[in-house]
Amino acid sequence: MDTHRGFAPATTAEPASPRRNRPDRLALRPADRVDPRYTDVTDQRLARTLTAEDRSEEDGLDPLERITCRTHRRWLHDCVASPLHVVVITGTRWCRTCEHALNVAIDQLAGDVSVHCPSCGDTPATRATRQLVRACRASLAAADDR
Repeated sequence: MDTHRGFAPATTAEPASPRRNRPDRLALRPADRVDPRYTDVTDQRLARTLTAEDRSEEDGLDPLERITCRTHRRWLHDCVASPLHVVVITGTRWCRTCEHALNVAIDQLAGDVSVHCPSCGDTPATRATRQLVRACRASLAAADDR
Protein backbone atom coordinates (compact mmCIF):
# COMPACT_ATOMS: atom_id res chain seq x y z
CA MET A 1 0.00 0.00 0.00
CA ASP A 2 1.33 3.40 -0.99
CA THR A 3 0.51 5.24 2.24
CA HIS A 4 2.79 8.21 1.78
CA ARG A 5 0.53 9.52 -0.98
CA GLY A 6 -2.74 8.41 0.58
CA PHE A 7 -3.53 5.84 -2.09
CA ALA A 8 -5.01 2.49 -1.21
CA PRO A 9 -5.13 -0.38 -3.65
CA ALA A 10 -8.55 -1.11 -5.09
CA THR A 11 -9.96 -4.30 -3.64
CA THR A 12 -12.98 -4.70 -5.90
CA ALA A 13 -13.85 -3.31 -9.26
CA GLU A 14 -16.56 -0.69 -9.11
CA PRO A 15 -19.45 -1.13 -11.52
CA ALA A 16 -19.24 1.14 -14.50
CA SER A 17 -21.62 4.05 -14.28
CA PRO A 18 -24.14 4.26 -17.12
CA ARG A 19 -23.13 6.63 -19.87
CA ARG A 20 -25.42 9.61 -20.13
CA ASN A 21 -25.43 9.92 -23.92
CA ARG A 22 -25.97 6.35 -25.02
CA PRO A 23 -27.53 6.28 -28.50
CA ASP A 24 -30.44 4.14 -27.29
CA ARG A 25 -31.32 6.80 -24.71
CA LEU A 26 -31.56 9.59 -27.27
CA ALA A 27 -34.78 8.21 -28.68
CA LEU A 28 -37.82 9.97 -27.31
CA ARG A 29 -39.11 8.45 -24.15
CA PRO A 30 -42.88 8.16 -24.43
CA ALA A 31 -44.73 10.45 -22.09
CA ASP A 32 -46.89 8.37 -19.77
CA ARG A 33 -48.58 11.56 -18.65
CA VAL A 34 -48.48 15.12 -19.89
CA ASP A 35 -46.31 17.58 -18.00
CA PRO A 36 -48.49 20.00 -15.97
CA ARG A 37 -47.10 22.90 -18.02
CA TYR A 38 -48.88 21.51 -21.07
CA THR A 39 -52.25 20.41 -19.67
CA ASP A 40 -54.00 23.38 -21.29
CA VAL A 41 -52.59 22.54 -24.77
CA THR A 42 -55.63 21.36 -26.74
CA ASP A 43 -53.69 19.09 -29.12
CA GLN A 44 -52.90 16.15 -26.84
CA ARG A 45 -50.36 14.68 -29.27
CA LEU A 46 -48.51 18.00 -29.20
CA ALA A 47 -48.67 18.04 -25.38
CA ARG A 48 -47.29 14.47 -25.19
CA THR A 49 -44.53 15.29 -27.69
CA LEU A 50 -43.56 18.45 -25.80
CA THR A 51 -43.36 16.38 -22.61
CA ALA A 52 -41.35 13.60 -24.27
CA GLU A 53 -38.89 16.04 -25.84
CA ASP A 54 -38.43 17.90 -22.55
CA ARG A 55 -37.58 14.61 -20.84
CA SER A 56 -35.34 13.45 -23.69
CA GLU A 57 -33.44 16.73 -23.62
CA GLU A 58 -32.41 15.83 -20.07
CA ASP A 59 -30.96 12.59 -21.52
CA GLY A 60 -28.96 14.37 -24.20
CA LEU A 61 -31.34 15.22 -27.04
CA ASP A 62 -29.93 18.24 -28.87
CA PRO A 63 -32.41 21.11 -28.32
CA LEU A 64 -31.98 22.08 -31.98
CA GLU A 65 -33.31 18.64 -33.00
CA ARG A 66 -36.68 19.23 -31.31
CA ILE A 67 -39.81 19.19 -33.46
CA THR A 68 -41.75 21.15 -30.85
CA CYS A 69 -41.07 24.51 -29.27
CA ARG A 70 -41.08 24.67 -25.49
CA THR A 71 -41.28 28.49 -25.52
CA HIS A 72 -44.25 28.84 -27.86
CA ARG A 73 -45.76 25.44 -26.92
CA ARG A 74 -46.35 24.67 -30.57
CA TRP A 75 -45.07 22.44 -33.33
CA LEU A 76 -41.77 23.86 -34.60
CA HIS A 77 -43.09 24.53 -38.10
CA ASP A 78 -45.81 26.75 -36.59
CA CYS A 79 -43.41 29.15 -34.88
CA VAL A 80 -40.01 28.76 -36.57
CA ALA A 81 -40.39 32.20 -38.17
CA SER A 82 -40.30 33.85 -34.73
CA PRO A 83 -37.22 36.01 -34.05
CA LEU A 84 -36.66 33.85 -30.95
CA HIS A 85 -35.61 30.98 -33.25
CA VAL A 86 -32.63 32.89 -34.68
CA VAL A 87 -29.44 31.61 -33.07
CA VAL A 88 -26.44 33.55 -34.34
CA ILE A 89 -23.88 31.36 -32.58
CA THR A 90 -25.02 28.12 -34.23
CA GLY A 91 -26.09 29.74 -37.49
CA THR A 92 -29.68 28.63 -37.04
CA ARG A 93 -31.82 30.92 -39.21
CA TRP A 94 -28.80 33.18 -39.70
CA CYS A 95 -26.88 34.21 -42.83
CA ARG A 96 -23.30 34.66 -41.71
CA THR A 97 -22.34 36.33 -44.99
CA CYS A 98 -24.96 39.10 -44.76
CA GLU A 99 -25.51 38.98 -41.01
CA HIS A 100 -29.29 38.81 -41.44
CA ALA A 101 -31.96 36.52 -40.07
CA LEU A 102 -33.10 33.96 -42.61
CA ASN A 103 -36.70 33.70 -43.75
CA VAL A 104 -38.40 30.32 -43.45
CA ALA A 105 -41.40 29.42 -45.59
CA ILE A 106 -43.51 26.41 -44.70
CA ASP A 107 -45.85 24.82 -47.26
CA GLN A 108 -48.04 22.62 -45.11
CA LEU A 109 -49.91 21.07 -48.04
CA ALA A 110 -46.77 19.98 -49.87
CA GLY A 111 -44.81 19.37 -46.66
CA ASP A 112 -42.02 21.56 -47.96
CA VAL A 113 -39.69 23.87 -46.04
CA SER A 114 -37.58 26.54 -47.70
CA VAL A 115 -35.02 28.86 -46.16
CA HIS A 116 -33.44 31.93 -47.74
CA CYS A 117 -31.68 35.14 -46.84
CA PRO A 118 -33.77 38.27 -47.50
CA SER A 119 -30.58 40.21 -48.22
CA CYS A 120 -28.63 38.02 -50.67
CA GLY A 121 -31.38 35.55 -51.57
CA ASP A 122 -29.17 32.54 -50.89
CA THR A 123 -29.87 29.49 -48.79
CA PRO A 124 -26.82 28.93 -46.58
CA ALA A 125 -25.45 25.41 -47.15
CA THR A 126 -24.73 24.93 -43.46
CA ARG A 127 -25.34 22.14 -40.99
CA ALA A 128 -27.65 24.45 -39.02
CA THR A 129 -29.84 25.14 -42.07
CA ARG A 130 -30.06 21.45 -42.96
CA GLN A 131 -30.90 20.63 -39.35
CA LEU A 132 -33.63 23.29 -39.25
CA VAL A 133 -35.21 22.04 -42.47
CA ARG A 134 -35.06 18.43 -41.22
CA ALA A 135 -36.67 19.36 -37.87
CA CYS A 136 -39.42 21.39 -39.56
CA ARG A 137 -40.23 18.54 -41.96
CA ALA A 138 -40.38 16.12 -39.03
CA SER A 139 -42.63 18.59 -37.20
CA LEU A 140 -44.96 18.79 -40.20
CA ALA A 141 -45.10 15.00 -40.43
CA ALA A 142 -45.76 14.57 -36.71
CA ALA A 143 -48.50 17.18 -36.66
CA ASP A 144 -50.17 15.59 -39.69
CA ASP A 145 -49.87 12.01 -38.40
CA ARG A 146 -53.46 11.44 -37.38
